[in-house]
Amino acid sequence: MRNALLLLFLILASTAHAQTGAITGQVSVNERPVPYAAVMLVNTRYGTSTDLEGKYKLENIPVGTYDLVVSAIGYRKVQRAVEISDVTPLTLDITLQPADATLNEVVVTGTRTERRRLESPVAVNVLDSRTFNLTQSNTLAEGLCFQPGLRMETDCQTCNYTQLRMNGLGGSYSQILVNSRPIFTSLMSLYGLEQIPANMIDRVEVVRGGGSVLYGSSAIAGTVNIITKEPKESTYTLSTNSSLTDGTVWDHFLNANVNAVNEEQNVGVSFFASHRDREDYDANGDGFSELSQLKNNSFGFNAFFKPTERDEVDVNGWSIYEERKGGNKLDKPADQADQAEYRLHNILVGGFSWDRRLSDRSSFSVYGSGQNTKRTHYTGIEQSDGWGETKSNTLQGGLQYNYTSPDFMGGSNTFTTGIEHQYDDTFDAIEAYNYRIDQENNLTGLYLQSDWEVSPALTILSGVRANKHNRIRNIILTPRLSALYKIGSTTQLRASYARGFKAPQAFETDLHIAFAGGGISLIQLDPELREETSNAFNASLDFNKPSEHMIYGFTVDAFYTRLHDAFILEEIGTDALGNQQLLRRNGSHSTVKGITLEGRLNYDQKFQLESGLTLQHSTFDAPVAWSSELEGTRDYLRTPNVYGYYVLTLLPQSRFTTAFSGVLTGPMQVPHFGGAPGVVEDELYTSPTFFENNLKLAYRFTIRSIKQDLQLSAGVQNMFNAYQKDFDTGPFRDSNYVYGPARPRTFYFGLKFGLM
Repeated sequence: MRNALLLLFLILASTAHAQTGAITGQVSVNERPVPYAAVMLVNTRYGTSTDLEGKYKLENIPVGTYDLVVSAIGYRKVQRAVEISDVTPLTLDITLQPADATLNEVVVTGTRTERRRLESPVAVNVLDSRTFNLTQSNTLAEGLCFQPGLRMETDCQTCNYTQLRMNGLGGSYSQILVNSRPIFTSLMSLYGLEQIPANMIDRVEVVRGGGSVLYGSSAIAGTVNIITKEPKESTYTLSTNSSLTDGTVWDHFLNANVNAVNEEQNVGVSFFASHRDREDYDANGDGFSELSQLKNNSFGFNAFFKPTERDEVDVNGWSIYEERKGGNKLDKPADQADQAEYRLHNILVGGFSWDRRLSDRSSFSVYGSGQNTKRTHYTGIEQSDGWGETKSNTLQGGLQYNYTSPDFMGGSNTFTTGIEHQYDDTFDAIEAYNYRIDQENNLTGLYLQSDWEVSPALTILSGVRANKHNRIRNIILTPRLSALYKIGSTTQLRASYARGFKAPQAFETDLHIAFAGGGISLIQLDPELREETSNAFNASLDFNKPSEHMIYGFTVDAFYTRLHDAFILEEIGTDALGNQQLLRRNGSHSTVKGITLEGRLNYDQKFQLESGLTLQHSTFDAPVAWSSELEGTRDYLRTPNVYGYYVLTLLPQSRFTTAFSGVLTGPMQVPHFGGAPGVVEDELYTSPTFFENNLKLAYRFTIRSIKQDLQLSAGVQNMFNAYQKDFDTGPFRDSNYVYGPARPRTFYFGLKFGLM
């Protein structure tokens, strides 16, 4: 009996030992190993960490089905179902994606071809939907504040038109692209950054420094490329957000997104819709608004079709209808107010592209886009006849060819060449003020670029573009040279030079009619206005280091831009109607120089910090007489020497998220024209420092019965009420005397439903 029991025990032990298995593999990202990644089987005691080569091994696992989870600091968690067998060990390699997708995602703006961000010889910063969400940025203008080297400012107390400053240069020096196409016109730039809703945007790619070699005129300071949402899977989301400005004035948003993709993944379409309704806000109780009434409806789509494995056709279109009104007596027609600005926009934008891969080495693209804007507007004081009409049409099209030589002088080189033409026709007039802009611009560009990977460590990007503008007699050549040198896997050194130009044409500030000096302020162009040219230099150090519990990094970017025949704006007196006259003319040369610092940190998925700070100085060689009453100044106006931002997120990957964010704006010189009560003479005012801080709390529920998510959020923007205190009062105020944060303390709450 004892021998039988011993035999049974040995059989059972042998069977138990045989019914176990093992799993091995490697964890990597972009074909590079990820050390210290945690590998575990859910609801078991089996787990390990990857070694320095990213390899892992789990042994003596009972046969069965498990969920394998791989996680690493700074990367998205991956979960896979695995079947453990006692026959052969299972081999499973895992590829991770950065939790901060902007760390090394594919970008197109820097080189006009797809490149990994850390592999691009041109530094590209990415603003994604995650940042829009964490900072409660409902529009593009609100989100751009949270990018290094960028600063959004509101420039009118009555209509609240906005301007993007990049590396200290004004809005007309930055090229705004939509899906890589330059159809964001000067007229659209007045209000367009605030008109574009965040739910339309997939990401925004920002390149600081000259980009004229790729995108033509107006890219002296850099480019901002708005990539609209693309369909990747079938999903939908609905969201609403309501806020109380200063606890008294409502601002409502209602958004919807729907994506549909077929099973073959060769046809997809993405729809978005947004509605906004904002009440006017009077900050100082004088009966005149500081924040205008807004009613905005936006709708659009983005679709793709892949008829073959080598072809893709993309089509997109969107429309914006917006009515804004500022001043007083807003319940009456604008021409019955004591002071009013009224703007009614109807904007249509569309585009297409056909991309064909000819072989593994070559491809070409044919593309076209256009926009049509109609605007009815009023600007007047004391029931004056200030009605006007604006019409703007833009057409743009081109052809691009790419060829990759895999064995070019010991390395790999991608050559890009193309030709494109842009037509822009703008008409704007107010007959009562003898104001008229009627201009037609044609710009043709032919470009050639070499993206040469000399070695795994060194990449050199060079290119030149020939530009012919109908307002410039000669052909303008704009070259660019950039280099990337990688020191190991953590550090990148970049240096670049670019030449740019700006054509002698009307820009966004020229199309804005302001109140000043007790009347209307009008801008006219000097008949002898010549093109402005620039030479821009950048050098940067980019460092990113992952470890077992933390990923951290920083960027140091030094910039220097020299402008020749810089455009300046000077007061030249008044017209027969008593309206202030400003002249846009060529001035002396000017210089913009500085340094931008960026920092980022993610500790054990417990908190994540992103921040940026810019220190700069911008001066003209000779003083500019902005007022006929005062001596000129060499300093750029409305340009602080210090500005920055931060976004701090607690538990970024959990259901409950807490996000702090803020924007720093240092002192700047603000022109202030006399005419309002208590303001007798023109003055140059130095504004105080503003530090706007925000808080957002959000919790995400999962409704398991329908497999949908519900997110509730609430928070406060500008919680310490860092806001201008000395607005002008009455109908004769200087409407351009506005600075600092765009809104006072604002409370909000929101709801979002769908797949998140």
